[in-house]
Amino acid sequence: MSSEPARTEQSRFRGLSLWWGRFVHRHRYPVLAVFILLVAVSGFYGRDLGPRLTQGGWFDDHSESVVASQLADETFGRDTDADVIVLYTAPPGHTLDDPAVHDAIGTALTNLHARYPDRIKKIDSYFDGPMMGRFADATRTHAFASIGLRGQDTETVNNYLAIEDQLGAGAAGAGPGGTTVQLAGLQPVVEGINLGMQHDIRRAELIALPLVAILLFFVFGGVVGALLPVLIGGMTVLGTQGIIRALTDVIDVNVFASAVVTLVSLGLAIDYGLFAVTRFREELAAGHTVEEATAATVATAGRTVLFSAAIIAVSLGALFIYPHQVLRSVPYGGISAVLLAAVLSVTALPALLSIVGTRVDMWGWHRLASVRSADPAEISPTLRDQRGQGFFSDLALFAMRRPVRVIVPVVLVLLVLLIPFRNIEFGGLSERYLASDNPARVAQQDFDRLFPDFRTQPLKLVVVGANPQQLSDIRFQANFAPGLTGPFEPTAPTTHGINVLSAGLVDQQHPDAAIDTVRAIPHPPGVRVMVAGVPALERDSIRGLIDGLPLLAAILICAAIALMYVAFRSLILAVKAVVMSALSLGATLGVLTWIFVEGHGAGLFNFTAGPLMFAVLVLIVTVLFGLSTDYEVFLQSRMTEARAGGAPAQEAIRYGIAHTGGVITSAAAILIVVTGAFGFSDLVLMKYIAYGMIAALVLDATVIRLLLTPAVLKLVWR
Repeated sequence: MSSEPARTEQSRFRGLSLWWGRFVHRHRYPVLAVFILLVAVSGFYGRDLGPRLTQGGWFDDHSESVVASQLADETFGRDTDADVIVLYTAPPGHTLDDPAVHDAIGTALTNLHARYPDRIKKIDSYFDGPMMGRFADATRTHAFASIGLRGQDTETVNNYLAIEDQLGAGAAGAGPGGTTVQLAGLQPVVEGINLGMQHDIRRAELIALPLVAILLFFVFGGVVGALLPVLIGGMTVLGTQGIIRALTDVIDVNVFASAVVTLVSLGLAIDYGLFAVTRFREELAAGHTVEEATAATVATAGRTVLFSAAIIAVSLGALFIYPHQVLRSVPYGGISAVLLAAVLSVTALPALLSIVGTRVDMWGWHRLASVRSADPAEISPTLRDQRGQGFFSDLALFAMRRPVRVIVPVVLVLLVLLIPFRNIEFGGLSERYLASDNPARVAQQDFDRLFPDFRTQPLKLVVVGANPQQLSDIRFQANFAPGLTGPFEPTAPTTHGINVLSAGLVDQQHPDAAIDTVRAIPHPPGVRVMVAGVPALERDSIRGLIDGLPLLAAILICAAIALMYVAFRSLILAVKAVVMSALSLGATLGVLTWIFVEGHGAGLFNFTAGPLMFAVLVLIVTVLFGLSTDYEVFLQSRMTEARAGGAPAQEAIRYGIAHTGGVITSAAAILIVVTGAFGFSDLVLMKYIAYGMIAALVLDATVIRLLLTPAVLKLVWR
């Protein structure tokens, strides 16, 4: 039981919440108008958000590879060779050496450079002369041009978009001289991912909201009750758009982070609305007036929403331990979105509830509109009186009747689901994350097949302070690294004592052996040898993320226990919540590995199996841990409410599950619908997030909350 100071503190908080609820009721129209205006202004301000999102921020700014890359860029300029690869295929019956074909392509490239000198830095191609013969295959039916663009990150993307339509890619035979043109390289792949994410965001906003409204109609049995959570969800998305737009003036916000924020904020806002509307209807069913029901909803569901938002905000905030900008932009946007959803749930939503009042169930199918009273008199004094009070009540009683027989098989199943996680592999940004028929992916794969000695993402050595003999020795030793497509070659003349050597990798998905070998080369006195290039940047980022996982886990666990203890004044409930969340998260990661890394269901879900995108793991751990703990807050709030009313522990457990089982199941179904919109994405990295959340939600809303929780609490809660 809670101590006397704790009860006093909770009583003060409840008193303040009741006052706020009554205040909102009395001033419901001005309160609603103010927040609608604020959200509308924020949405209007954020209308140009899309072009302001960046593509960068994927790498660890503290790593050797980033330092080496920056040094090379400052000395020689950014390496633009891989920006755009234009792959030409001769028309049937011809070669690229045919004068008509050769001259047409050469003229087109010359005119392109002359037309866009402010966007194109250089063009190297087979059509520049005999010295460029290595840019064509032996049959001379395939050749390529390398287009280097000006600028960095978003500026480079914009430069690519400006010239994309002029490159002749499209229908077969549409290129210069009747050639077929394909676009490979970094920018076409990045643009494919960018467009895919923006399409996913629009799909979630336009498709998920109507589907959620239909689902809520069956939950509430009425149109009005169903639309209220959807309205709060829409307001949250609109308001968040302006918040993220403001953040882009201060930090770089990656388009991937924006998609994750949209997914989380939309789902949570609707969930919060669901919990509040459900409690309001329960209070009305108990015979309270609209004002009393509004005040009680804010004091109970509103308090729970605020604690839930705090837990998720702290979970997202744990990402600040990483230097990767793509990960740091998630908590900036995510925390803002979650807090906005919570604020709307205790301001605009109670105002709406006060306005609709008893009409919350109108325009509905009243056979579906049954609602249970929130009257504490429902608490049953004896075990016999507990039976027959609904499916979720009976399920809780079943779990508590023989708790050990429930706990053992459920925990074993969760541990079995965790086993595939031992085979987890991590990779960097790749064309393999695009759909198998995406033009950029097809072009990149064709280029790698036709020109195996070329790699658009080579491994690089940045050598500082070496004389010619020392440089020759270092290069000789580096050439023994396994998996190279050819020897290391200089990319530019020595400048200020700095040299850059470059070599491609046969298997870019597994560069560790080559990187470790090169880094093990002895350095002559006064000479510095650093490994750079995209493969090294990605490996260093992966290692940095893995090294930070223990600290991330410690922050998540300590923060969750502390906040849960503050909310419920029970260390047992707090520790139990964290253990349950960890079990759910572990099982989910195992399922993700089994599907996406090992490839089970690749044909069904339309993706290519391979390493997990390295930044996605950290996002999944953080977001799913927060969501899992979030459901625990709603469940335990009802249990402690019954306990404070004098119910014994077992009855408090039953009461809590009876009153939240249906709501949590509905909330999980809503989030599944929202994440399901992202599950249809053409991008594998968005499928990771979507199916990961779906797996976690299914586990949380079924075996963990409805079976494992009551069984464990029966043994430990007194």
